[in-house]
Formats: sequence, structure tokens, C-alpha cells
Amino acid sequence: MKCTLKFAATARDFLRSKRGNVAMMFAIALMPLMIGAGAGLDFARAMMVRQQMGASLDAAALAIGSTTGLNSTTAQALAQKYFDANYTVDTAQYGHVTINPPVYDANGSVTITATNNMPTVLMKLAGITAVPVSTSSTVVWGQTKLWVSLVLDNSGSMCQPDSQPCNDTTNTSTKIYQLKEATKTMLTKLEAVSSTAGDVRVAIVPFARSVDVGTANAAASWLYWGFWEAQPANAALNGVTDLNGPNDACPWSTGTKGFYCTTGSANGSSKNVDGGGNNVIPASGLLCPSLDNGNFNADQMNHYYNGCFSSADTGAVTQVSSGSSATCTVSGHKYNNCSCSGSGSSKKCKAKNYLHTWVVNNHNTWGGCVTDRVMDHDISVSTPSSANTTGYPAANPSNRVSSTNCMYGDTVPLGYSWSDLADKVDALQAKGATNQAIGVAHGWQMLVPNGPFGAPALPANTTRYIILFSDGLNTQNRWWGDGSTEGTTEDGYIDTRMGLACAAAKADGVVIYTLYVHTGGGGNSGPLQSCASDLSKYYDLTSSAQIATAFADITKKITNVRVSM
Repeated sequence: MKCTLKFAATARDFLRSKRGNVAMMFAIALMPLMIGAGAGLDFARAMMVRQQMGASLDAAALAIGSTTGLNSTTAQALAQKYFDANYTVDTAQYGHVTINPPVYDANGSVTITATNNMPTVLMKLAGITAVPVSTSSTVVWGQTKLWVSLVLDNSGSMCQPDSQPCNDTTNTSTKIYQLKEATKTMLTKLEAVSSTAGDVRVAIVPFARSVDVGTANAAASWLYWGFWEAQPANAALNGVTDLNGPNDACPWSTGTKGFYCTTGSANGSSKNVDGGGNNVIPASGLLCPSLDNGNFNADQMNHYYNGCFSSADTGAVTQVSSGSSATCTVSGHKYNNCSCSGSGSSKKCKAKNYLHTWVVNNHNTWGGCVTDRVMDHDISVSTPSSANTTGYPAANPSNRVSSTNCMYGDTVPLGYSWSDLADKVDALQAKGATNQAIGVAHGWQMLVPNGPFGAPALPANTTRYIILFSDGLNTQNRWWGDGSTEGTTEDGYIDTRMGLACAAAKADGVVIYTLYVHTGGGGNSGPLQSCASDLSKYYDLTSSAQIATAFADITKKITNVRVSM
């Protein structure tokens, strides 16, 4: 009986017990718990894989962005190569990564996408065998659009270390040769980073004492011709009647006027002399002034006058002497167009009268050069006009090498005709004095939208650069210096104008790089160092061989490829 009651109580307790539910509930919950834990583990693995993929893809994208001449197939292959070199994850465990073809956009950036179906470990229990992982990387150039003004010294010292002429293409040791080669290499690289035509534009401004804007601009409304056409200020004979006619002694000398009589109106015409070596007016009667030495006309220093005074016989005569000793030579001056009549005390000598008129050369004889604008337009990009107060003065300074006395190497407005730009660089030749101020002013003007040199409206995301290269200090401009010395007080005045032009351009948002090459020692150039936007943008070079390296470094900096964040 007792055994029966004990069995019945045990059965009741068993039926009433809930402790077994815990085990059953645990058993039922075990599967989703395992799946959840597996998902967490697999997703952690996926995050690790994605991070590794992203870092490796950045390296691949940078390689694509900095390599030129790729098509879709070769770009994808290069991207895969760089990705594989940087991706250290075990592909057997974590899956194989696929690199999609790079995509270039209109702004000059390139995007690469990588995908991977990463095999799962614990999530397989739920039937999930892989987790899709993808990432992308976009690289852009430091500035998507570039406007670059190359301001290049073409002064005579660029022929060093060899003597002039130095335009022989085999003469590789000269600074001008090394400059040309470095510039052409820069142009090639700039063309390569311009994924869309016009994203990168370049202007070229060769300079010496003056700048050659090209004879094609002879009709431009921003040229001031008064300077080019002007008669000598201290020998203004226009409308004057006097006794100076054909073959008479020249009324001018460099000691009293700053110039003498030449054979004709062409720039560089020789001194006209008679059989005795005396400077005389030509038989044509044209009084043509020579190059002005600037001693009496500072504004016309080393300037060729572009015209002559004609001599028209008025038919009238003037008595120059009388009496028994009368002669056509008065105070040492012999009037060839003079005749004497009578004898004794009645003898009289009379010379012909000539009316002089200033006859200006045709503008088609202009060589294309302009000199500094009037202060303070010379250090600004104010809108030029044909007026003396604002225009670019057409001029023919002496430091030229062509028959028209205007430097080889004319300016090239902002553009992207790369072969034409390279041809213009090849045409550069070294001659004349150094005026960095005028180079900076024109380099800046090239970057002014809708200005005289035709730059278009400035696109968004565009950075403007001036790259100023010179091998010496300032020696001559419109007002100061003689072109042969450096470091004088007058040359310091040119430095001041240059500094003001640089400061104004930088204030306008232009970034300036400067390069100074001094093969003969002498240390840094203070004006060029100050002109640069900061010290990292100033290059002090001590040999011609360093020019190429410096230009390459600047190219790398202004076309810097970076990962877009």
C-alpha cells in the first residue's frame, strides 16, 4: 500500500514539474542564438574585409588617376594589379575581389568600385552562404580645373654658360635650352591630366625688358600708339621751318639730344655720314633720329623712333652772312643748300628754308612689343584702352634680335592647343635685359576673364597659377636701368614695381610659383622669393640641370591626385 502511494505522489510531482521546460526552451532557442552569433561573426569578418578592400582600392585609384594614356581595359588591369599588391586578405577564406572598370566623370575625377561575395562560416547554418561586400574609391586632381600662366625669362643671360647666339637645338648646356625642354615636358603632363578639353589651360609670357604681344594685335583697342609714334620730345621739328636740308650737318648729337641722324626710318638704321665721316642729313632730306640713349628723354630710353622729319623746300631763303668774307659756313656749321652772290661788301650768302613734318612709320612695321604701362597701371590688370593713361604702349626697345627689333617669342593667350604651345616654346630665344615686373603683369593679365587677351569666364573649381622663371635680377624697364648691371639703385626701383605687381596678383587669388637659377653663385633672389605665394613655392636653383626637376615638382604639386573624402 505504501509503495503504491509513493509511486502515485512521484507521478503527480513529475506531471506538475516545469524544470524540464528550460531544457526544451533552450533546445528550441539554441538554433537562432547560434545563427545570431554566426551572423555577428560573419558581419565582423565582412567589415574587416571591406576595410582592407577600401585601403587597397584607394591605392589602385591613385595609380589610375596619375597614369596617362589608359583605356577602359588597361585601366581596369592596372587597378587590379595595384589592388592585388596591397590586398593581403586570404581570398580562399574571404573570397575573390572583382574590380569593375574605372568610371571617369566630367569633372576630371575617376571612380573605381570593388565587389566581393565573402563566404560565411556560421551563417551557413541558416542557408546563407555568402555576404556581398562592396566599396568604391574616387580620386580627383587637387584642382579639377587649372589656369596656368608660364612667365619665362628670355633675357640675354639665358644663353649662359655659352656665348650668344644660343638658339642651336644641340646646345643643351644653356639655360634657355633647359628651360624649353622643362616647359615642354610640363605641357605634356598638363595635357595628360586634362580629362576634358579645356579643364587645363596654359598661357605663355616670354619677357625681357619688354613683352611681345604679337603683331596680330596691331589693331587691338588696348594698344596705345602715341609712345610708338612720338617725335623726339627735345627735337620737336614738326611744323618748324629752318635751314636744315639735304646733306646739311645733322642738327642732333647724342651729347645734346640723345640721338643722331640715321640713313632712314627703319629701326636700327645706321648713322648717316659723309665722305669725311661727318654725321649729315641724307640726300633725301629726311631727318631720322636714332635710338635714344635716354639721357634727355627718360621715357624714350633705348627706344627707336618710328618716323622721320621730312624737309620740304619752301622756296624762301634766309641770309646767313654778308660782306666780303661772307660764307655758307656759320659758326662751324656748313649749309650745303646755300649760295652766295655779289662781291666785296655787297657779297651775300643765302640758304634755303625747309619745312619739316613728322612722318610716322606704318603700324605694320611694328614688331609686336609693348613696354610698361604708366604707373600704377603697370602693376594692375585694370582694363586697358588706347589712351596713354591705361593702354599698353606699343614700342620698339633696342634689346631685340629680329629685323623689326622685337624679341623672338611672342605671348600665347590662355588656351589648350598643346602642339601650338610647344611650338611657341621652341621659338624662344634669349636676348636683352630683365624686367620681371612686366612679365608678372602680363602673366596675371592672361588669367583675367574677358580681359584683353581673351580669357573666358572663370569656371567653378578653377585655380589660377603664375609660374615665374628667371635667371637674374631686374636690370631695365621703361624708366630705369641700363640692362647691363644688377643690384643698382635704379634696378631696385624695378624690384619695387615687381613686388607690387606680385602682391596685387596674389591678393586677386592667383597662386605664384617662382624659380631662380643662378649658375654663377650669388645666393637667393629676394624679389623672386617674396613674389612666391609662400616659401614652399620658391625654387633656388644653382645649375641648368635642376630646371627640369623643379618644373616636374611644380607640375606634380598643381596636378596633385588625391582620394576624394
